[in-house]
Amino acid sequence: MKESARAYVLAWMATLLVISAFAGEAPTKAYSVGVYYFPGWKFAPPFAKSPPWDAIRQYGGRKPLLGFYDDSRIDIATQHIRWMHDYGIDFVVYDWYWINDGGAVLTQAIDAYLASPARSAVKFSILWANHTDTPSSLAQFDAIVDYWIRHYFLQESYYRIDGLPVVFIFAPEDLDRKASSFGMNVAQLFERARKEAAAAGIPGIYFVATSQAVAEPVEHGLPAAGYSAISAYNYHMGLSGNYSPDMPQSHSYSELSNGYRQSWTWILTHSRLPYFVPVTSGWDKRPWGGSPDKLHDLSFSVPHEFEEHLKQARSILDQYPDKTHRTVVICCWNEFGEGSFIEPTEKWRFDYLQQVKDVFGSPVQ
Repeated sequence: MKESARAYVLAWMATLLVISAFAGEAPTKAYSVGVYYFPGWKFAPPFAKSPPWDAIRQYGGRKPLLGFYDDSRIDIATQHIRWMHDYGIDFVVYDWYWINDGGAVLTQAIDAYLASPARSAVKFSILWANHTDTPSSLAQFDAIVDYWIRHYFLQESYYRIDGLPVVFIFAPEDLDRKASSFGMNVAQLFERARKEAAAAGIPGIYFVATSQAVAEPVEHGLPAAGYSAISAYNYHMGLSGNYSPDMPQSHSYSELSNGYRQSWTWILTHSRLPYFVPVTSGWDKRPWGGSPDKLHDLSFSVPHEFEEHLKQARSILDQYPDKTHRTVVICCWNEFGEGSFIEPTEKWRFDYLQQVKDVFGSPVQ
């Protein structure tokens, strides 16, 4: 498979030269499509305590078309970029981690992207997976922002909105809690980060909160904290402003998709901030130990169900073109442990990517 991946890369590079030559004549797409990328497919102690693919092998239908790859390989990154581009994905959002005892970890996939000669074909961004008990101090927060500026924000292919580099925040409530622990609030942290970016010649930072459809954060907390927009990594149920732990999660993909639609509608009618519409290929966490509600792990899709889910999202984008920026973010490229993936597999090959292209790939007429 390694030689096959290299052959794909060589063919893609020839294609990329043609794309670059005619970039000025390319039609503008009607929609912007992003996808989250889990950078966990390399045995990387101490953060990864066992070979990550071991848990996936016993579950049929999840073997990638590229095999059980090492996501630090540049040829793998290049092949992923090629597929994303060919099937209408405009930007990839890498899950990004910082831990107290090691700083930035699991950066091998984004490093491979940055080393790929094809990186200009698909923009990149980061989702700060800040549920790792960080930042533990103001100095650590400053170090995190400095890392982003030095390694990512100055890259030409970094995903920007209105000229600002986009950073997704996985757990806004955790960031609020950690900021309070050292005498700050999130608005103060964001102001500090934006000033640090400005000192490096970057006009600011576009922070996107991932949030459930809950009234307090959507209507008050997130705008007050200085977020620029709202989205989500995933939903497990539909909400309309309220949440309690005893609310049932989905037991099928149909229920999950309906829940997404419920949350979309509520947020779009209650949020003052833009909303990048999240979509999902499904949920089945059995390889990672399973969900507490075992029936929730029946929320996986087949391609035609995913297509219908995407069409529903497209309808929402058309209904709220300004508030959504006509943007969707897919969970996920390769969350194989959670059953959320559209990357080509031996079972489904390109069926999921084809749905993305069919629904969102049309250029503006």
